[in-house]
Amino acid sequence: MNPTIADLRKDYTLQDLSETEVNPNPFMQFKQWFDQALAAQLPEPNAMTLATAMPDGKPSARMVLLKNFDERGFVFFTNYNSRKGQELAENPQAALVFWWAELERQVRITGQVEKVSEAESDQYFYSRPENSRLGAWASNQSEVIESREVLEQRLQELQDKYETQDIPRPVNWGGLRVIPVEVEFWQGRPSRLHDRLLYTRLDNGNWKIERLSP
Repeated sequence: MNPTIADLRKDYTLQDLSETEVNPNPFMQFKQWFDQALAAQLPEPNAMTLATAMPDGKPSARMVLLKNFDERGFVFFTNYNSRKGQELAENPQAALVFWWAELERQVRITGQVEKVSEAESDQYFYSRPENSRLGAWASNQSEVIESREVLEQRLQELQDKYETQDIPRPVNWGGLRVIPVEVEFWQGRPSRLHDRLLYTRLDNGNWKIERLSP
């Protein structure tokens, strides 16, 4: 007999998470976990859910790829005219979620959003493969199109146009940085008594660490 959705469950037993062992800096703690995800050769460990909302509170979420992080925040790149770009322009608040199932770990980040500098956007754009750069021109992201063929024809036209010249970065394409005010590290534990440690940024720039009930 096949199990029902309600019957699906997993007991988490790999590791624990202690206040005495984590780095007091959430960016350094994230780096430690991210490096461990890389070492474990997880598929796309930089994949993250990005949740946004319109001013009226209507939410939306999608997967994007983390492309850089440091003590300023967590960076991804997009078309600024896309749905997420427009939502963040109107309401520059976002949440990120990383889920590393093989390590039984989750990281949740919430914070303010700002555009990265033109130089940062240029640096990443020109590091991308040629077809990815052309794709940024070909796609009016989130807009309705008549067919797949329209998109492919547009790409071919751009390939012909830029065959012998550099592909510039579109002015409406660039990076966004999530500047965290909260970062939660979640480690799966047996009996659903998971470890949850929440870092909250204080007014003086320091971080407070608290344990949350699972």
